[in-house]
Amino acid sequence: MRSRPVLIVVLLIVSVTARADPPSDRVVIDVHMHAGPANWSGTGAPGDLVNEAHRRDVLSEMDRNNVRLAIISGPIEFVEHWKRGAAERFVASPMFPCDGGVAPLGGRQCFPSASVVPDLAWLRSRYSSGTFGAMGEITTQYAGLSPADASLEPYYSLAEELDVPVGVHTGLSHPGTPYKCCPKFRAALGRPLLLEEVLIRHPKLRIYAMHAGGPYVEEMLAMMLLYPQLYVDVSAINYGMPRPTFHSYLRRLLDHGLGKRILFGSDSFPMRDCIDSIESADFLSEEQKADILCGNAARFLRLDDAVCKRARS
Repeated sequence: MRSRPVLIVVLLIVSVTARADPPSDRVVIDVHMHAGPANWSGTGAPGDLVNEAHRRDVLSEMDRNNVRLAIISGPIEFVEHWKRGAAERFVASPMFPCDGGVAPLGGRQCFPSASVVPDLAWLRSRYSSGTFGAMGEITTQYAGLSPADASLEPYYSLAEELDVPVGVHTGLSHPGTPYKCCPKFRAALGRPLLLEEVLIRHPKLRIYAMHAGGPYVEEMLAMMLLYPQLYVDVSAINYGMPRPTFHSYLRRLLDHGLGKRILFGSDSFPMRDCIDSIESADFLSEEQKADILCGNAARFLRLDDAVCKRARS
């Protein structure tokens, strides 16, 4: 597994699984990707060759796997560089709070001012200009905060006002995270129930729980059943869990009638493997696979349904 600065849920060592053949007509929207050099070394300029080469590699991987659109977050210099280079393929999104002003697991400043959170006026201007189209990954857990912490209220209010979708990190992360990078990280701060006060205060907020709250499936189910506006993405658990374990988790969501609120995400892990985790689920119908890989995200992001129709042969 390559070292990446992604915020992931790794529950067990990834098992070797058989790969499905690439889908011939399935379009994908990835709601959880990170922009930056492949090794996120924290060195070099925003447009350095390492970053640009990696961006081109990611676009090639997106093309090979029919990934039409991706929401990207990370240090803002990388996010905006990727967006400028392929505006039609990426939805730019700020990642915060950044404990100490740097991206979790990254080593780059999140914002030009090296601040923990973005300036609200600056952020509003980015949405007004169309530079940004989403908010998150909200990384409160890495900063030792609940996602319902009062410091986030102005940002949730802004997102609700502007109807901007918000992705919040839930669940776990790399084994040893509190020792390696983020001493304030706590497993308990990834519990899905912590999103409840956010949803109570902001009933019109478009929000999705990244990593689907894994491994807290019971809490995730309770929240989704009670709050119909809450979505999840299956990033990282679709790669970090052994395939049978992930399928069991996914099936729990489907068994409760939540198939229309499950979004696909790769968290910058190999797209083919993450897509295969859905394609290989024999309990999913073709319609359900298409929904998870594209249709649900198109509806959640208020895109034209045509985005999920394969345009090229």
